[in-house]
Amino acid sequence: MDTASHVAMGVGITGLATLDPGAAASTATMQAVALGAIIGSQAPDFDTVLKMKNNATYITNHRGATHSIPAVILWSVLVTAVIYLFLPEASLFHLWLWTFLAIVVHVLVDIFNAYGTKALAPIKDRWIAIGAINTFDPFIFMLHIVGVVFWIAGAHPGYTFLIIYSIIALYYVWRMKARNRVIRHARRLHPYATHIFVSPTYQWSEFHLVIRTLDYLHVATWKKNNIRYLESYPFEPIPDDPIIQAARDDHNLAAFLSFSPTYRWEVHQRPFGGYDVVFTDLRYRAAGYYPFVSVVRLDRDLCIEGSYTGWIYDKEKLEYKLKISRDSKKRKRARLLNAT
Repeated sequence: MDTASHVAMGVGITGLATLDPGAAASTATMQAVALGAIIGSQAPDFDTVLKMKNNATYITNHRGATHSIPAVILWSVLVTAVIYLFLPEASLFHLWLWTFLAIVVHVLVDIFNAYGTKALAPIKDRWIAIGAINTFDPFIFMLHIVGVVFWIAGAHPGYTFLIIYSIIALYYVWRMKARNRVIRHARRLHPYATHIFVSPTYQWSEFHLVIRTLDYLHVATWKKNNIRYLESYPFEPIPDDPIIQAARDDHNLAAFLSFSPTYRWEVHQRPFGGYDVVFTDLRYRAAGYYPFVSVVRLDRDLCIEGSYTGWIYDKEKLEYKLKISRDSKKRKRARLLNAT
């Protein structure tokens, strides 16, 4: 989920911790638990710093290793250890327990988004994306705000958030049932579909779908208890083509393919020679546009001139990103020549 929602959940878990006699009995422990819950609710997303390197590194690793089973254990130990250094009078066990819970909740709720996580790695090194809850869910976020308001007004935070999380649990059950109903309907229409990808929207009654059959990729929406088709594309596996294979050597495209389970590809010949190889993720559609793409620009000799993977909403921005990539590659080549 988004950063604001994870912070809100850290506050909510802090409220729940007041029901723990071992935490509530000591001011120092309660302070440590509050820090552990809030920091722990953010810890798996510390890999956001990878954006500073490049999009490819971020896309390849975000919600990957940092959300895996070993990482959950490691984060809980690290966060607990750092906080305990500053608050040694706190109960180490209760600090670790609530920090661990906050980290587990973070990873768990991320599974229900369309983006997903590698939560079961290394047991199963694949993305788990259920697609029942939006990355930012206004209902969940507002429930936490209501809980904080009641807490400030004098209500017992433990019982307040116990009620709120009971409501959220029921909400997750309801959203899962709604999502499963969409999949069942799609299966009835396409009994031989190989994959059905579902993404929630901000409208509770609407979902975005990509239905992959042996021959087609159908992009559709679920609205008013019915599936409405938007576009259909021939399903074409990546061919053993020299242009495509040259593009696959690029790190941006490799990152895209490691992350996206459903996409279409195109090769555009440029007016003055060379090619643009474009991969488009069909899971994300906004106003008739697919903003998550990977583009590799090749010259006539199929050497990579520049590339980009990420969110693009206009051609000017894409050209700007490709120019930056091309200039960066030129500088790297120049450094290598100077070094030799």
